[in-house]
Amino acid sequence: MERTQKALILQGVEASAITLAFGFSLLSFHGLIQNLPGFALTVSWLGALLLSGGLSRALGLNHTRLIGYRAAEMLQSGLVAVAVAVAALVPPALVSQPMPIAFGILFGVLYLSLNIAMRISMRAAVVHLYETGQARKRVLIYGAGQTGLQLAAALATDHAVRPVCFVDSDPTLQSRSRRGLPVYAPERIPSLLRSGEIDRIVLAIPSVGRAERARIERSLRLMGAEVQTMPSFADFLEGRMEDAPLQHAGLETLMGREMIENQLPEVRDAYCAKRVLVTGAGGSIGSEICRQLLMCKPEVLVLLDHSELMLFEIERELADLRPETRLIPVLGSICEGDLVQDVLKRYQIDTVLHAAAYKHVPMVECNLIEGLRNNVLGTKVLADAAMAAGVQQFTLISSDKAVRPTSTMGASKRLAELVVQDLATRSTQTRFGMVRFGNVLGSSGSVVPLFREQIALGGPVTVTHPKVSRFFMTISEAVRLVLLAGSYAEHGDVLVLKMGDPVLIRDIARQMIEGAGLTVRNATNPQGDIEITYTGLRPGEKLKEELLLRSDMITTPHDKIMRSPENGLSELEIASALRDLRAVIRQRDESAAKSLLDRWIEGRNAPQAPQILPAE
Repeated sequence: MERTQKALILQGVEASAITLAFGFSLLSFHGLIQNLPGFALTVSWLGALLLSGGLSRALGLNHTRLIGYRAAEMLQSGLVAVAVAVAALVPPALVSQPMPIAFGILFGVLYLSLNIAMRISMRAAVVHLYETGQARKRVLIYGAGQTGLQLAAALATDHAVRPVCFVDSDPTLQSRSRRGLPVYAPERIPSLLRSGEIDRIVLAIPSVGRAERARIERSLRLMGAEVQTMPSFADFLEGRMEDAPLQHAGLETLMGREMIENQLPEVRDAYCAKRVLVTGAGGSIGSEICRQLLMCKPEVLVLLDHSELMLFEIERELADLRPETRLIPVLGSICEGDLVQDVLKRYQIDTVLHAAAYKHVPMVECNLIEGLRNNVLGTKVLADAAMAAGVQQFTLISSDKAVRPTSTMGASKRLAELVVQDLATRSTQTRFGMVRFGNVLGSSGSVVPLFREQIALGGPVTVTHPKVSRFFMTISEAVRLVLLAGSYAEHGDVLVLKMGDPVLIRDIARQMIEGAGLTVRNATNPQGDIEITYTGLRPGEKLKEELLLRSDMITTPHDKIMRSPENGLSELEIASALRDLRAVIRQRDESAAKSLLDRWIEGRNAPQAPQILPAE
C-alpha cells in the first residue's frame, strides 16, 4: 500500500477506538446521563473524534509504522486520550447538564486501551503474514556470548531469518536457555544438520583467534553446513574488521629482490600491427601474454587452447579490454598438424608465442606419455608448421626445470628446447628463440595460491622439504621477458632473466603467515596460529632448480637479460630421438620413455640429495 492509504487505515483505527470507547462509556453511565439531550452527546462524540484525528495527524501517529509503535508513541497516544476525554465533557457542561468525571476517565482509558490493542493486533497479523508468506532461513548461532546474544536480538525482528538455537563449547552455558533459545554442545551440530532443523550456521565468536575460527569453519563446512562469520558489534562500529580478507606479504618480500618489470624496455613496436598466435592462451602465462599484447595493438590476435572454458573466458575478457582488436579463438591441440597449419596459413601469422604445455610436475609424472606427446611432439608440430609458413618469430616458453631435469615435465621441456634449437640452425626466415624462467608467483601451479588457501582455512601450510628452494618471478616479469625474446633471440639461444638468489619455500610460507597478521606454530611457539608441516619431495622434484646449463653467459641489449649459448643435438640425433619417442608413445611404454630421456637429456642422471626431513 501507499503511505496515504496506510495513514487512512490508521485514522480509521482511531475513529473506531473513539466510537467503541464512547459507546461503551455511555452504556456504563446510562442511568446518570439519560436526561442529557441527544444533540449534546452527539457533539461530544464528534468533538472527541475530530480532536483525536487532528492531534494524531499533528503528532504523526497516523504515519507511524506498526513495527515502530513503541513506548514513545504509546505515551503520545496517552496524551491524545487525555485530551479527548476532557473534550468529551465540555458540550454537556455548556448546556448546564455536566457528565460525571468518571465518564471521562472511563472513556479515555477505553480509548487508549482499544487504540493500543488494535495497533498491536494489526502488527502481529502483518508479522504472521510475513512469516508464513516466505521461507525463513533457520539459523544456528555458534557462540552464546555477548556477540551471539546481540545477533539473536537483531535477528528476532528479521522476517527472512529465524534464530533456532545456540551452540557453545562452554559447559556452564549448555542445557540452558538464552533469549528463549536452547544452548547445545558442538557435538550436537551433526544431528541438527541431519534432521534438517537448521539451514545456516553463523559464527559469533570474535574473541577466538582467527586461525581457530578458520579451523572451526572448515570442520563445519566438511559437515555440509553453510557457514558465515560475524565480527563483534564493537569491532564493526569501530572499523576493526578482524574478518576482513587476509593481507599477505608483498611479492618483493617473497622473491627476496625488487621486481624489475618496470626496468625492462617497452616491446610495443615489436608487435604493433602484427598478426600474433598465442598457444595455451587460457593459461596463467598465456592469458597474461594476451593482455600485454593488446597494449601493443596487434592487427590480429589468435588464441589457441584445448580448454573450451578457459578459451571462452580469456576471449570474453580480452574483447572487453580492447574491442577494436580482432580476436580469433581457436579450440584445439598443438598436436593436430592440420589445425596448426590451417591457422598459420589462414590468418597469415607473423609471430608465434608458444605457451601451451603440461606444466604440473606431479601430474605429468603420473601421465608421462601424454606429457611427452604434448610438450615435445606438440612443439615439433607447431615449430615445423611455423617454419613452413614463413613465420617471422617463434618463441618457446620453457622452464628452469629443463636444466638437468629429474622430472618428466622438466625433461620434456628440455627436449622441446632441443627441437627448437635444431630448427634454429636450419631456418633461413623464421627466428627461433626460447625463454627460460623459474616459478611464477600467482600462476595456477604456484605455491602462493595454495598457501593463501591453507592460511585462510587455518592451516597447516604444507611444504615438501625444509631445504627446497626455487627461483621466483612475477607474471608480469615473465611475460615481459617472453615478449622481449622476439627482438633479442639469435641462433636458438636461451634467454634468462637475472632473478637473484633462489628462495626457500619454507621462508615464503613463514612470510605469508606473518604477512597475514598470524604467527607460526612450532616447538618454540606452541601457541602460534598456523603450523608448517613437511610432506616430502614428490616424484620428480628437486631440492634446488637451476637456470643455466653453462656458466659462460652472453650479454644482451639489456643488463637484466642474459643469453645462454647451450649445446644442442645434431639434426640426425634429433631425428633419431623423435623417431624413438613416437614409437614409445605409440606403444605407451613408460619405461622405454624414461630410458629415452636418460639417453638424450644432459644431466638427466645427476645424483640427487637424499630426502631427509627434520625430526621436528
